[in-house]
Amino acid sequence: MGLDDALIFTRVVECHSFTQAAQSLGMQKSTVSRRIALLEERLGVRLLNRTTRKLRLTEVGLAYYERCRQIMLDFAEAEQAVMQLQQEPSGLLRVTAPIEFGQLFLGKVLGSFMRQYPQITAEVEITSRNVDPLEEGVDIAIMIGQPQDSTLIARKLFESARRLCASPAYLAAHGTPRTVEALAGHRAVLLPQDSQRYWMLQGESVPCQRVLYCNNITFAREAVLAGAGIAALPLMFTEPAVQRGELIELLPEARLPSGEIYAVYPSRRFQAMKVKAFLDFLMRSLPVQEGHLLEPAAASLIRSRL
Repeated sequence: MGLDDALIFTRVVECHSFTQAAQSLGMQKSTVSRRIALLEERLGVRLLNRTTRKLRLTEVGLAYYERCRQIMLDFAEAEQAVMQLQQEPSGLLRVTAPIEFGQLFLGKVLGSFMRQYPQITAEVEITSRNVDPLEEGVDIAIMIGQPQDSTLIARKLFESARRLCASPAYLAAHGTPRTVEALAGHRAVLLPQDSQRYWMLQGESVPCQRVLYCNNITFAREAVLAGAGIAALPLMFTEPAVQRGELIELLPEARLPSGEIYAVYPSRRFQAMKVKAFLDFLMRSLPVQEGHLLEPAAASLIRSRL
């Protein structure tokens, strides 16, 4: 009521007329007159002296008008500032992302985005934990898997195809499984998206011997390269090593569940231009083939074979 009454009062003063003020506000003249009367009653002062021909501000009314006018100007400036933010990406962009995605892709993409939009500043957290954008005031959280919170918006960026891999040294020591059934009991290097006791292949669970569990894909790949066991690793992290013969892909025909990567943010309603612009820029910049993200070196290798 307070801000509305201040707006009505200011309009009456500037129009020098209840009738014209009512027309500009899309209100009935009687409503405007009643609101001014109620305002004066609430404040306990007379703001306007009315005659049939003129409106005159009282001394108190003049002081009140000057304050109300400044409030209206500040409000208009605030609206203009917000609209400008929606027209040109600017301000602080807060992003979180999984470690490997951040190291391989996000730095380059965000750097290019900031070069294109110099009014953007950024804070980035590269982390293995799940971040709630609402609770932590994050503009965009890139995460594996779709969030369960229905109040969040999740935009699918890509799928991370996975393959079973092992080193030549491991296979020389433990044998090379040629069928899904032959995998049973093999030494496994597992990641959070795996079960603790089995791999999911062709929609079936294949028991394995867990010898190492970690929450970092790069760490798991290095352990597999050193001969620790078999792991289901994203294609984008294994293609160069497979091409060099440092890793052997096992059962390429066996279908593994893909990891889906989402950009998660609080709301589409009144979405800041900086968020919309960065999401669109990110989608255009990622090396995605048939919905799957490729590590830069892998992308070059695969393109050379096409």
